[in-house]
Amino acid sequence: MAKNPAAALKLGQARGAAICAAVVQQLPVAEYTPREVKQAIVGKGNADKLQVQHMTRILLNIQGNLQEDQADALGVALCHAHVFAFNNRLRQAARRF
Repeated sequence: MAKNPAAALKLGQARGAAICAAVVQQLPVAEYTPREVKQAIVGKGNADKLQVQHMTRILLNIQGNLQEDQADALGVALCHAHVFAFNNRLRQAARRF
């Protein structure tokens, strides 16, 4: 991102459009920092991209290589699944009290 400001601007615009489209359709929107995704996938927030790619392949039992963008997207999905499951367990535990 920092290497190409024009690409960063376009990505920000696309991100904003995607969030707006989801909100207009009354869909839930979740956002995670890179550190949160790395923590969920690798177990440490300062993991590098190769570690994220490797663990994503292992967690999803994917044979062959993943491109960085593929690993990033799947990593975010895995992070969301972990957070969603954790929040559900918390809600269930809170109902017992």
